Amino acid sequence: MSHAIIASIYEARLIAWAKALPTPLKVVVENEAYKPVDGETYLGAFALPADTASNTLGGDHRLYTGVFQVSIVTPSGKYRGAASELADQIAALFPLYERNSKGALTVVTMTPVDPGPGIPDDTTYTVPVSFLYRADTN
Repeated sequence: MSHAIIASIYEARLIAWAKALPTPLKVVVENEAYKPVDGETYLGAFALPADTASNTLGGDHRLYTGVFQVSIVTPSGKYRGAASELADQIAALFPLYERNSKGALTVVTMTPVDPGPGIPDDTTYTVPVSFLYRADTN
């Protein structure tokens, strides 16, 4: 299924980047069990597929679209500093209109990485950042 391939492309890129940081970050992917340490900053990665379409009468084309979201989870009570800095770095990691391939599938980043509103909790502050993607196959 191509949505799973797309998720793996973006997850692999995010994981490699997060491991290479001066202070490496854990990336938690969909359906991964993880219990963070108190005060830990980590990332959650989610591929949110939209409907799959076909733009040909012969049905030989598939259009895969969706959203890739990274939730930046930081300790609460420390303003937005760490989350905002990471959001900017993630935006640089996934530039607009960049093409990434795995096998025969090429996926394109269709919108700039956009931060959503911060979500405060008792012990964490989460900033979701996301972008739209698109892949066409024949």
